[in-house]
Amino acid sequence: MRNIVNGVLVRQGSVLLARRSLHRKAYPGLWSFPGGHAEENESLLEPLARELREEIGIVPTTTASVGSIGDPNSQPTDRIDNHIYAVTSWAGGEPKMIGDEHTELTWFTLRNAIALPDLALEGYKALFKTLADAYVHTNSP
Repeated sequence: MRNIVNGVLVRQGSVLLARRSLHRKAYPGLWSFPGGHAEENESLLEPLARELREEIGIVPTTTASVGSIGDPNSQPTDRIDNHIYAVTSWAGGEPKMIGDEHTELTWFTLRNAIALPDLALEGYKALFKTLADAYVHTNSP
């Protein structure tokens, strides 16, 4: 099994999505999250911090696991699990694209994110609903 770790930055009812570069092998041109593969002996938080630093220049300071999504295109003999972490605070300033993994970074309200037709995984829609319940409704006045 291969483990991929993704960081979903959450701020004031919005999430940061990254459009995958067209040269990417998996899901080119689709909206996803910054993140990457966990190495064999790494905890899931190690690659989360490394990939967020390398891809968007931030260091997560407050994270919470919000579940995992199996890749529907992975093979039974080579299963891929995407472990998703909500990142609600970070150091390093405003996220910015570093390198060529992504072509665009955009903040979307959770409602607009759910409506996007070009998400990398359909399972993201349920994730956005979970985030709305956890980070929007509980933080409402």
